[in-house]
Amino acid sequence: MPDFEIEKQALQKGYKYVCGVDEAGRGPLAGRVYAAAVILPENYEEISELAAINDSKKLTEKKRDALFDIIKEKAISYSIASEDEKVIDEINILQATFSAMKKAVEGLDIPADYALVDGNRMPALSIDGETIVKGDAKSPSVAAASI
Repeated sequence: MPDFEIEKQALQKGYKYVCGVDEAGRGPLAGRVYAAAVILPENYEEISELAAINDSKKLTEKKRDALFDIIKEKAISYSIASEDEKVIDEINILQATFSAMKKAVEGLDIPADYALVDGNRMPALSIDGETIVKGDAKSPSVAAASI
């Protein structure tokens, strides 16, 4: 299970709203690419329903579905965005993924001021952030976005 250490480091640097960002849909040959951004409360570890947050690939479909609803209810803010096949064809899958990530971050009701992005390449965001390889296994915020 990921711990909140990466988020705590950002909070200690003075950031207030740290969001996790992840994508889904890059593997299929057809269809949209999706991205989500999630800001978990600082005390997320004390909220028993959120304790099961983990990399979505390590969860059963039933557990993912249950956690999806809990995350929507308990997160400070969340946003889901996508790009369709036409955009993917026009700008390529990587750029479409970055566009969906940017839209997800910009779509948060409470604006994030720092982003933890799953992977090794950073989309062009208007806020500070960092990439985390296998972030969905290391950061609960990224794991929540993966769900």
